[in-house]
Amino acid sequence: QVQLVESGGGLVQAGDSLRLSCVASGRTFSSSTMAWFRQAPGKGRELVAASNWSGATTYYADSVKGRFTFSRDNAKNTVYLQMNNLKPEDTAVYSCAAQIRYGGSLYSGYDYWGQGTQVTVSS
Repeated sequence: QVQLVESGGGLVQAGDSLRLSCVASGRTFSSSTMAWFRQAPGKGRELVAASNWSGATTYYADSVKGRFTFSRDNAKNTVYLQMNNLKPEDTAVYSCAAQIRYGGSLYSGYDYWGQGTQVTVSS
């Protein structure tokens, strides 16, 4: 059974930092595209950051460029999202996602999803 489990969310003030982690179990995703999505109350799900298997190709939403960094440790089957200079508009449930196929698109085609971790940024 494949599971993605996120951790690291919390309540912080504007300007603070958080590091989210997502640990995968049940299969290896070392050759797979993985991503972080977020969903704020009353809004649709948004792709925040994504990475191919090696980390050589990445995507960041314009709203987080320069503040968020996606990284992965394939040996640990874990991905991270370092979030710096957080803003109230970053408040959302953050979920990681993974693909089965090798070399998939960064933007779509995710097969597995975690339950998410809440990030709340106060002003």
